[in-house]
Amino acid sequence: MNNAIQYLREFHFGTVVFRLVLAMFSSGIIGYGRTKRAKTAGLRTYMLTGIGAAMSILLALYEYEMMNSLWADTVSSVGLKFDASRFSAAVIGGIGFLAAGSIIGTSHQQVKGLTTATGLFASVCMGIACGAGFYECVIISCVLIMTALNIMQPLERQYKRRCRNITLFVEFEDIENVSVITDMIRSKNAEIQEIEIERMKKEGDAYPCAILNLRLSKEQMSHSDMLSSIAELDSVIAIEELIS
Repeated sequence: MNNAIQYLREFHFGTVVFRLVLAMFSSGIIGYGRTKRAKTAGLRTYMLTGIGAAMSILLALYEYEMMNSLWADTVSSVGLKFDASRFSAAVIGGIGFLAAGSIIGTSHQQVKGLTTATGLFASVCMGIACGAGFYECVIISCVLIMTALNIMQPLERQYKRRCRNITLFVEFEDIENVSVITDMIRSKNAEIQEIEIERMKKEGDAYPCAILNLRLSKEQMSHSDMLSSIAELDSVIAIEELIS
């Protein structure tokens, strides 16, 4: 056991693969729990962040190894104070402004762009690896990032539609209709965890609307069943499931 751990602590191609995959899946486990609780940052966001963070430390290790081997002559001519990792740190810090700009708050308490921002962070780390000539890390990271962005997206959406937590935006005719809607939800044995009522202007009129965070019953009533049951109420004008 100790020999296996010692082997994994060494720095070579096998451990690079292991560390990146481990970062992806361990971060994904945390993201899975957040997705299950219908949080904004979910599975793919956590996976991409973990990959990017692992790449940043692997780049530092790679630069250290190269400066003591193939780059040793160049480092000695430039000076002992030369530190290649400073450039990587500056780029990673600078991308934070661009990534933050891609995160926007939309209507109905939704936040968009978190996955895009973390994808930018991971891509920047991959670009630094390209510049440093760390080709093994680039290829592995590219595969993992594409897996998180493309392959995991339909799986994440499918899971969100099957989980018991659901967030709904409901627009109705009169504020008194709230009790009718909540009574119908409770009749389906669903739990109302949070409700926020607001008014939105539409075509010159002000319609009351609500954002409902629900937890469906253990009988696993589907999201579409809950949507159709609320939509059938005469007082309901519009209904939408909010999916991050």
